[in-house]
Amino acid sequence: MFAWLEKNPFFFTIAFVIVFSIAGLVQIIPDFRKSSQPLEGLRPLTVLETAGRDVYMKEGCYNCHSQLIREFKSEVMRYGMYSLSGEYAYDRPFLWGSKRTGPDLHRIGDNRSSDWHANHMYEPTSVVQGSIMPAYKHLYTKEVDFETAYAEALTQKKVFNVPYDVEGLKTSVKLGSLEEAKEQFIKDAAEVVEDMKNEPTTKIFDDGKGKITEIVALIAYMNSLGSSRIVK
Repeated sequence: MFAWLEKNPFFFTIAFVIVFSIAGLVQIIPDFRKSSQPLEGLRPLTVLETAGRDVYMKEGCYNCHSQLIREFKSEVMRYGMYSLSGEYAYDRPFLWGSKRTGPDLHRIGDNRSSDWHANHMYEPTSVVQGSIMPAYKHLYTKEVDFETAYAEALTQKKVFNVPYDVEGLKTSVKLGSLEEAKEQFIKDAAEVVEDMKNEPTTKIFDDGKGKITEIVALIAYMNSLGSSRIVK
């Protein structure tokens, strides 16, 4: 049989590909399944952070910023610990990005404050001299879409078994009913605004109408990119 295969290069190639593929799958799939499990202590995004992620995608931030730090010394020294597959377990879709016109943002929450983000997004050159990033002043007046963010979190919970409302699990995030989620949404937004000194944001939030703008949600999401998503 093997002598016949050796004399027929086409069939030999087919047999080799089949055997090689089976061997590769046997070795790769178990390791891939293990590494793709949620990182220990990883929590899901809150509704406010989910809303901010939607703003991040809508504005196309991933076109200029990656969220994937590779295992190169230069990248680790600049951006922090290299990225682990388990950190993306709750990301749908993932936002790795494929270009770095701007810096990688996977650990940005560990080294930038809410106030820094507020000033940077309003007028980039005020904090980064020579920045070519455009200003995103429209985010300071447009109200964030709470209902869509809640629906996304609820879908993650029911379809993908993401740990929302799981009793006794330290990494679970409380979602609750629409009314409960809205109340927590406002509380989380207040914490972000409290750390901001940017007048356009604080003035709108404190106008007594409970209006939460897209910039608040976006900054909440940016703050989650780092160690704050790991529950100790």
